[in-house]
Amino acid sequence: MKKAGILGGGQLGRMLIQAAIDFDVEVHILDPDAQAPCKHLCARFECGPMQDFDTVYRFGKNLDVLTIEIEKVNTDALERLALEGVQVFPQPHAIKIIQDKQLQKQFYQQHQIPTADFRLTNNRADLYQHINFLPAFLKLGRDGYDGRGVMPLNHPNDIATAFDQPCVLEKAVPILKELSVIVARNVQGQTAAFPAVELVFNPTYNLVDYLLQPARISPHTEQQAQQIALKVLEKLNMTGILAVEMFLTPDDQILVNEVAPRPHNSGHQTIKANFTSQYEQHWRAILGLPLGDTGISCPAAMLNIIGAPNQEGPAQYLGMDTVLATPRAYIHLYGKKITKPGRKMGHITLLDNNLPLLLERVHQLKNAIQVVCQSNR
Repeated sequence: MKKAGILGGGQLGRMLIQAAIDFDVEVHILDPDAQAPCKHLCARFECGPMQDFDTVYRFGKNLDVLTIEIEKVNTDALERLALEGVQVFPQPHAIKIIQDKQLQKQFYQQHQIPTADFRLTNNRADLYQHINFLPAFLKLGRDGYDGRGVMPLNHPNDIATAFDQPCVLEKAVPILKELSVIVARNVQGQTAAFPAVELVFNPTYNLVDYLLQPARISPHTEQQAQQIALKVLEKLNMTGILAVEMFLTPDDQILVNEVAPRPHNSGHQTIKANFTSQYEQHWRAILGLPLGDTGISCPAAMLNIIGAPNQEGPAQYLGMDTVLATPRAYIHLYGKKITKPGRKMGHITLLDNNLPLLLERVHQLKNAIQVVCQSNR
């Protein structure tokens, strides 16, 4: 039996554990939250900071393989563990690039990977040198996550309230659709790509509201998106799962937005809708097993369940009966004890060969479940 560690014990870790059971993998979890969703599901749970060298090193040194469900980790400790024989996937060099959006953008530029034009800035004052570059989006170099750490700059007056930290100033481009392609590479170098999905974003929280698989794009665009995603994976020279988020422009250009070196929100539907889930694929990749079939068994939509506005505290779910009574609708709750506005608390997967009906059900169920605070009822 392999002993595998995951840095992070949230919903991605939870679904990785579910997939690991089929491979008889003993899973160990490190997370700073004492009530993390994975706490009672793993062989060993350790509560501690994932950015502390000593904590990460001690956690990983007796494991066979170590992976992540979030990029905010101590890569120096991961490098030491890799030198001492622990298999660390994704490799620390890839995590380092992806942790810093400035490095990430320079990486795309260096390897001729299409991306929106950008400028690197060190602080708010630097932005005044790029007034002619507006309109643009300002993205924190580090620690932006789930829509946080991004702000539009449409006018020079907006600079007064801009982030005063190292950032990427990214040119605003016309966007026809937002896409994501999840790719995988195993220890032996075999690669595979999941079909592209189409992302629809929640305008309030700037995170995915729902997605459609397959994306409503031409076969040529599908092929192009998969090829670009595989190129990013190849140039990063990493093992495991990589989610590549992209913009499709009205003139049919594909521009890489950003990437995540782990299972991703844009791949949850693969649990029910693909022959191999992204979670099983990640284990196959990092355990040195052949990669699985990424094909679609049924068209699908995935709808995020997020915390309701003005609700923070112990979570309670309202309206689950409505979803469970819907044909081919499947609920996945993440086991988070506390709800907050916009916090991802679960997702619903919907299956149907009829795309108009699939979309109709998405809109019917968007407000079917509400996650509220028990004390507010």
